[in-house]
Amino acid sequence: MNDPTTAVATVPPAEVPSGPWWRHPLMWLVVGGPAVVVVAGFATLWLAIRLPDPVVEADYYRQGIEINRTLAAQRALAPAQQARNHVTTPAQDLPMPRAAR
Repeated sequence: MNDPTTAVATVPPAEVPSGPWWRHPLMWLVVGGPAVVVVAGFATLWLAIRLPDPVVEADYYRQGIEINRTLAAQRALAPAQQARNHVTTPAQDLPMPRAAR
């Protein structure tokens, strides 16, 4: 009865109905990523159209040179301002000399 030469027919398992496509979580992972990118692209496009960047002024180079001159003038006054601030600092707020530490 249990002869190995005889073939035993096996019945394939019955397929379970899978249901509608929108109920599969893996499908939402596959479709959801590109959908989020498309929505983000439209949001970026809307922002770019609604809030455009300002145009660079024609004399931007001259304005940059003027800013550098202003900053250099402020740096030239820095030692005088530090000395003025040091003179007006109360004695109890001055740092201790290194020898007294």
